[in-house]
Amino acid sequence: MSAKIIDGKAIAQTIRSEIADEVRLLSQNHAKVPGLAVVIVGNRKDSQSYVNMKRKACAEVGIKSFDIDLPEQVSEPELIAKVHELNANPEVHGILVQLPLPKHINEENVLSEISIEKDVDGFHPLNIGKLAMKGRDPLFQPCTPKGCLELLSRSGISIKGKKAVVVGRSNIVGLPVSLLLLKADATISIVHSRTTDPESIIREADIVIAAAGQAMMIKGDWIKPGAAVIDVGTNAVDDPSKKSGYRLVGDVDFHEVSKVAGWITPVPGGVGPMTVAMLLRNTLDGAKRVIGQ
Repeated sequence: MSAKIIDGKAIAQTIRSEIADEVRLLSQNHAKVPGLAVVIVGNRKDSQSYVNMKRKACAEVGIKSFDIDLPEQVSEPELIAKVHELNANPEVHGILVQLPLPKHINEENVLSEISIEKDVDGFHPLNIGKLAMKGRDPLFQPCTPKGCLELLSRSGISIKGKKAVVVGRSNIVGLPVSLLLLKADATISIVHSRTTDPESIIREADIVIAAAGQAMMIKGDWIKPGAAVIDVGTNAVDDPSKKSGYRLVGDVDFHEVSKVAGWITPVPGGVGPMTVAMLLRNTLDGAKRVIGQ
């Protein structure tokens, strides 16, 4: 049996063109476009490349990008003042502070100052709190978890009543994706670094979401035949045959697992492109709420 590859790149491209159409309508009908402020502190190469990718994606769909580049030595009060300024700007519908921040700045202090109406990353305590409560909906869902569920939905994989196992319990992916699956009526187990015998738990899953940050830890014999496997992991492993000296792999042993699973996302080209697509979608939704669509 060989798994169907879930092409995150193609699905994200479809979503981007849907967003571009909606942005065009918003512009025609209301003479306004969504605005996303991307704040970056310092010049870490990986952060710079993520931010450039997000800014380029905004331009592609017609979202206005507000570029805030601050020096590494900016103080926490100065950064918070900048966030308050963006909260007050009616042209900005989403604020994204690129993480990690320099060590002298407390991330929690900064992120909790972002207006809940502009928290397109979905990490404000009030948004996460509503996500955790039955019958409540957050204004925004975190982008990567939202992208995982969108991949399942657009691949025709039903979640209701299924057994889902999330590998990893981070605030960014593991915890929120398990809450989203619960909201979609799955029965959830979370496997983490202190779990005994994780294989036996994963082997029962109809849906596996791997977000542990451990290169190729999930093997073929850990997977129930026909299961849907969403691999969030991005790990660099040495590969002398590559010009860079490394290649990217997921948390899942793709070669083994693709022989057993029903569906699988590749790394790269699976979850990654969806994260940016969901950021654009959240920014558009924030604008529609304000403009009254």
